[in-house]
Amino acid sequence: MPAATVGARHYLAIVGATGTGKSDLAIEVAVALGERGVHAEIVGADAMQFYRGMDIGTAKVPSRERRGIPHHLIDVLDVTQEATVAWYQPVARRVIDDILGRGALPILVGGSGLYVSSVIYDFAFPGRDESVRARLEAEARTSGIRPLLDRLRAFDPVTAERVDPANARRVVRALEVAELQQRGHGASLPERPVPWSPVIVVGLTVPRELLVKRLDVRVERMWAAGLLDEVRGLLADGLDQGMTASKAIGYAQAAAQLRGELTQDQAIAETQRLTRRYARRQVSWFKRYPELDWLDASSTGATERERLVAAVLDRLAR
Repeated sequence: MPAATVGARHYLAIVGATGTGKSDLAIEVAVALGERGVHAEIVGADAMQFYRGMDIGTAKVPSRERRGIPHHLIDVLDVTQEATVAWYQPVARRVIDDILGRGALPILVGGSGLYVSSVIYDFAFPGRDESVRARLEAEARTSGIRPLLDRLRAFDPVTAERVDPANARRVVRALEVAELQQRGHGASLPERPVPWSPVIVVGLTVPRELLVKRLDVRVERMWAAGLLDEVRGLLADGLDQGMTASKAIGYAQAAAQLRGELTQDQAIAETQRLTRRYARRQVSWFKRYPELDWLDASSTGATERERLVAAVLDRLAR
């Protein structure tokens, strides 16, 4: 595929559930494009890969394995800093514009649906009221999240259905917005999404039963690879003080194990359960994308990976 076949203002997005091979495919596509005279750079859209030191539990591709492909928005935050979509959206779009401005192809890669959507689709975030937020957070600490969910349903039943009831931060945010008399909130994909800029979106899919097996094995390998030591070091850096990083799946459970609150078997089992649930929500999120082109990523052999790369290149050349 000659360089001229890639649209000057188009970029590529590779999305899908955790464990489907998005990061590896993005690198392989970038290498294949380079062989055809098209320089490509990867832009991360995984909320937990923003954090320095959170490597094993986020399946972050090590620098030595990135094959010389530039990666952006990975390792850009300390674990004590809060990652928000309102911060990420303008930063990611500036990076994409910069890459396009240099005549290269940006490849947006990630499974954090809200972060991916904030880049791809043109929607704004509602306002904030710190006093309302503080009051709601205090309520959640003292009474639990259930009363807040009930109140959100009364204010805005549509948003209440969309928000993750296990994510207290998003429930609080949704109720904050509802109390400010604004409909919906930043955690929802618009009903009729309009692309921010021309984009080709490719999704990787794996049958549920196979994906569950992959994810369960991956969690076990995280512990075998030294996740506890990684978390021990991050706790020394203030992980438990971070609003976002401390709640990351795997990291919260490993920290609980280190505190003696969970056995290792319990920590692994809980991480596996939450990872499976997260993957299910990711699939549901991306299914709402119009024009998304799904590719079967069930097989992991070299021949199948070449097939996936060829399929992506074909879509870029259309």
